[in-house]
Amino acid sequence: MNWISSWVRPRIRALVKSEKQVPDNLWEKCPDCGAMIFHKDLGSGLRVCPHCQHHMRMSAADRLAMLFDDSEYETVQTPKAPPEDPLRFRDRERYTERIKRARGATELQDALLAGYGLVAGQPAVVAALDFRFLGGSMGAGVGETLLAAAEEARTRRAGLVIVTSSGGARMQEGIVSLMQMPRTVIALEQVKDAGLPVIVVLADPTTGGVTASFGMLGDIHIAEPGAMIGFAGQRVIEETIRESLPSNFQRAEYLLEHGMIDMVVARAELAATLGRVLSLLLPRDGDGAALLADAT
Repeated sequence: MNWISSWVRPRIRALVKSEKQVPDNLWEKCPDCGAMIFHKDLGSGLRVCPHCQHHMRMSAADRLAMLFDDSEYETVQTPKAPPEDPLRFRDRERYTERIKRARGATELQDALLAGYGLVAGQPAVVAALDFRFLGGSMGAGVGETLLAAAEEARTRRAGLVIVTSSGGARMQEGIVSLMQMPRTVIALEQVKDAGLPVIVVLADPTTGGVTASFGMLGDIHIAEPGAMIGFAGQRVIEETIRESLPSNFQRAEYLLEHGMIDMVVARAELAATLGRVLSLLLPRDGDGAALLADAT
């Protein structure tokens, strides 16, 4: 046995093996300024770039953990949605395969996750869309979850907080997806009729059918800095009206300036802001913690 097989080869194999053991997601690139951010620093900073303050997208589970006191909440039980593939839709692959892959990547049943607990001491049901799940698109599963969240808010006499991050209606479900627009509108109206507040937090991006339905029907609209909010894309609008639009068109700050939303709030201040708003809008029929305990 020569020195290549007895000495060089084992060390090369050991080197390759050790490289495979190093995680490949230790760093993440900011999509705005291009800075490389260590994943632990990004997580502790609520996925806000420390260099340019760009608010990067968050998972629905991280949203709920960030907003609820001590990250403690109970998941809202969602009834089973209608058949997942009513149209037997297929483009480059079957819709059922897309759903299966999205569930594996996100550990969610659909794009909306809802829970109830205390937000800055105030009882609230929070429903958050996850853009990783087919672009946060709205299908029957999202509609059923939002209806369940609205009913939970009415039962517990709690505020309803919806965090949007979506590309709009889910095309693979056709008319079934579009029917979720009036269903969710009615659900929000029922919460309001019960004298309870509906607060919508607009995260990046909020577009299409979500904007055209429950995304713009809250009592209060709060947006994260720099979030893109609109219905159709800027290029489509420019081609339709044959005019150039401002560079910050459809951004949170532009909508605030033109009276479309009420506040632009940094992510680190969002939970406290929601708590203050809820304390002003919730019915004064007892302490928030007591209300939640009684409902439990």
